[in-house]
Amino acid sequence: MKANSIREMSPEERGQKLVEMQEAFFNLRFQHETGQLENPQKMKQAKRDIARIQTIIREMEVNSNPTSES
Repeated sequence: MKANSIREMSPEERGQKLVEMQEAFFNLRFQHETGQLENPQKMKQAKRDIARIQTIIREMEVNSNPTSES
């Protein structure tokens, strides 16, 4: 998932996508532990996608609520 496509989503869509990715990662971990996961690289990619979404969500929070430091 590309960062630009995440930035183009609405806040609700980003939140929903984050939940979906976390559920998918849980399922990948479960498959890995039971020996059913064929491609372990999917876990690595899922973790990166989750981190990317969380980073962009945080970016948007910081940019929408600037604090003034005096």
